[in-house]
Amino acid sequence: MLERIKLFLNKFDSQPEHPAPVDFATALGALMVEVMRADNDIAPDELKMITKLLQQHCQLSADNSDLICSKAQQLVNEAIDLHRFVKVVNDNTSEEARIEVIELLWMVAFADGKLDPQEDYTVRKLAGLMYVAHGDFIAAKLNVKNVLGLPD
Repeated sequence: MLERIKLFLNKFDSQPEHPAPVDFATALGALMVEVMRADNDIAPDELKMITKLLQQHCQLSADNSDLICSKAQQLVNEAIDLHRFVKVVNDNTSEEARIEVIELLWMVAFADGKLDPQEDYTVRKLAGLMYVAHGDFIAAKLNVKNVLGLPD
C-alpha cells in the first residue's frame, strides 16, 4: 500500500511545473473549442467550423487543421483556465485582430444554428480577457449573424 502511495506522489514530482508553450493556431483553436464545449454539446457542425476557420485564418492544410483541433481539445480538457491561450492570442494580435478573433468565436457559437446562453457567456468572457470593448463585441456578433443570414 505504501508503495502505491509513493508511486502516486512521485508522479506529481515528475510533471513539469509550467505547461509547454503553445503556438498561435493551437491557442486560437483552444478558445474556439472552449466556445464549442460551453453548452456541453459538441456538435459536428461546430467541429467542422473550427477546422475550417483554422485552415482559413492560420493557413493550415486540412490535415494540420484537424491535428490542431484535436490537440486544442486535449489541452482544453487538461487546462485549469484559459489564460494561457488568451495570453498567446493577445501577445500576437492587434486590437483589430482580436475583434476578428471574437468574430471567429461567434462563428463557432452559431455553427449549429442556435446560440446557447453558455456559449454567449463564454464569448463575452473571452472578449473581456482580450480587452475587446463591449461595442466591438456586439458589433462582431451582429456582423457574424448578418454574414450567416441569421435573424437579429
